[in-house]
Amino acid sequence: MSAAIAARRGAEASGIACSITLLERNQRLGTKIRISGGGKCNVTHQGTPAEMLEQGFLRLNERRFLRNALYGFSSSDLLELLHSRGVETEVRPDGKVFPLSGDASSVALAFEELLKELSVQLLFSCRVRSVERKDGLFHITTTAETLTADAVILATGGVSYSATGTTGDGLVIARKLGHTIKEPSAALAPVFTLKAPPASLSGVSLRSAGLVASAGGKCIERRGDLLFTHRGFSGPAALSLSRDIAELCRDFGSASLFADLFPEHNPAELDHQLLQHARKHGAQMVRKFLQICPIAPSLKKGFIEAPYGTIPTALVPFIIRHALLEIDITWSTLQKEQRQSLLTVLKRFPLGTVRNVPLDQGEVSAGGILLGEVNPKTMQSRVLPNLFLCGELLDYAGEIGGYNLQAAISTGWTAGINALKKC
Repeated sequence: MSAAIAARRGAEASGIACSITLLERNQRLGTKIRISGGGKCNVTHQGTPAEMLEQGFLRLNERRFLRNALYGFSSSDLLELLHSRGVETEVRPDGKVFPLSGDASSVALAFEELLKELSVQLLFSCRVRSVERKDGLFHITTTAETLTADAVILATGGVSYSATGTTGDGLVIARKLGHTIKEPSAALAPVFTLKAPPASLSGVSLRSAGLVASAGGKCIERRGDLLFTHRGFSGPAALSLSRDIAELCRDFGSASLFADLFPEHNPAELDHQLLQHARKHGAQMVRKFLQICPIAPSLKKGFIEAPYGTIPTALVPFIIRHALLEIDITWSTLQKEQRQSLLTVLKRFPLGTVRNVPLDQGEVSAGGILLGEVNPKTMQSRVLPNLFLCGELLDYAGEIGGYNLQAAISTGWTAGINALKKC
């Protein structure tokens, strides 16, 4: 995107003779694009820039940093570009946008054809070894030659999926040029526990549950679908919270995970509803109640409606066991202490302990170049003039749903326009 917009604006402007070269470590462009979204490429998310920022970037400093870029080149602008290149798209009910063909390669090919039309020089299998600033010029040493440039854009991505070539080259270069690097960590990753969940729960989904990570007196929660796997947990809630879990593990050595089956109820509210149910249905076994009880019910509707289904039957024996209840206990014989124990398990069902979130398992990586060292209006380095930085190389990470790819393209667009001005 950086190369394309710089070339296009350069061609449109009179009196600017600017040569643009893209150095690609791999043998073809867009390797990571081609595997994104399971090979279908969730290219962006439907919505205005304001909606993208609010829904896709939960940390305020990252939201503020990306504001100019996402307003400068929005999801609508990206879709217009793709449509003009013959890549039709579809919007799914959850707002995710994919190529209509279901083929991620169509997005990569559209950009490659655009670059060729704009006469951008493409150098493949060209790994950059170093970048130095001397006598007002950048000297870029590659595996084959040394190039010089008035301006350089680093757009090497993060460090997830290292098999695609994202092994942190850009972070090494940026550090040598004077930038501060926050240690990369996984984001949008599955979470593996020290002890795997019971085999009988593998594949079980908790819809719209709360996922809680706790360590050192700090608790972080995310709500969404949670999927038990043979090694731990996946699903939107786990992917969204994985970045925070990784940071808790880094800071405190490990983190404890819990599921909140009643995220709209605080303990007092849930206790009140359990008491009311016990008074009306004293002869009912608690186990039977749990098997038909809505999961994540509305606070106003209580146990009446089940918009997200019921508590999975496979989970019920484990709830009973963790609450230290007899399997056939009824509401009428349930003592206060036992009810409090059940309530605790329903609000904090133990999922296990996490020591680390594997970096290479993340769809993206967090960490990278500190945002305070980059001008968000231009993507120019505040450390070294004429150096521009964009994409996942920077210390931000969005939610699942196309937000990260959009942010990469938007910051790339901003960097390209402003780097051209340095030619």
